[in-house]
Amino acid sequence: MSDLTVLERVLRRDRTVVAAALVALFILSWAYLLTGAGAGMRPWEMTTLSLFPHKAALAPMVAEAMPGMDMPGMSTRGAAPEPAGFWLTVAMWWTMMVAMMSPSAAPAVLLYARVARHSASAQPAASSIGPNGAFLAGYLAVWLTFSLAAAFLQGALQSLGLLSPAMLGSQSRWLSAAVLAAAGVYQLSPAKQLCLTQCRTPAAFFTRHWRPGVVGAVRLGALHGAYCVGCCWVLMALLFVGGVMNMAWVAALTLLVMAEKLLPRGAWVARASGLALIAWAGATLLV
Repeated sequence: MSDLTVLERVLRRDRTVVAAALVALFILSWAYLLTGAGAGMRPWEMTTLSLFPHKAALAPMVAEAMPGMDMPGMSTRGAAPEPAGFWLTVAMWWTMMVAMMSPSAAPAVLLYARVARHSASAQPAASSIGPNGAFLAGYLAVWLTFSLAAAFLQGALQSLGLLSPAMLGSQSRWLSAAVLAAAGVYQLSPAKQLCLTQCRTPAAFFTRHWRPGVVGAVRLGALHGAYCVGCCWVLMALLFVGGVMNMAWVAALTLLVMAEKLLPRGAWVARASGLALIAWAGATLLV
């Protein structure tokens, strides 16, 4: 051990490096969100407007007082968002996905690092660092694809006048009820349970789909990310109800995803939330 360089010693602790990278991603993504993610209005202002709708009438006055408040991808009804705004919206969504999904994905990423270390035990100390990074890159690339779709959908809803310009949340009870009901039904569906099972049992997932090397790591990360998107995409769509940059909703959905994936009764958490969302949809139409 004394003959090893400092770099080699660090690389031997690749799981520690991966854990530190996940923590850094989590902190940086939340820091970016809390500074506005490129929007002129701060997230806590948007959260206040979302939680207290009677204050929404103040939003135009706030916009006049803050000329740079235009939201990423914001457009008037019938107008397409500018390209720069669209890509800022993609970055906002991708950052939110990293912030929301990294805590629940951490066990799978760390388990992969352990398995990769054992599979590379006969090779140089640095040999598993590449696959670890490739696995994480494959996982995040799938969420980038989701973020592109979410940005397109956000632009379409804004151009139809269905999202509040100030809060980026639904201003149509029919849209809100439809999203809530769809989310509730999906939470109870076999597709949800299939994807959730893959996310909750990473050891079985790796045993079934393992491929060696960097290319295999990218494939495995992308496949795990696909199951993760399949498990959680409809929960992410709820941001269109509560406000895309509503930090209270972002935090609540993060905790719900963690509960589904990490708690012993996570599958029942998903079912219970599905029933609650369906009831919420009905109340939205009736009240």
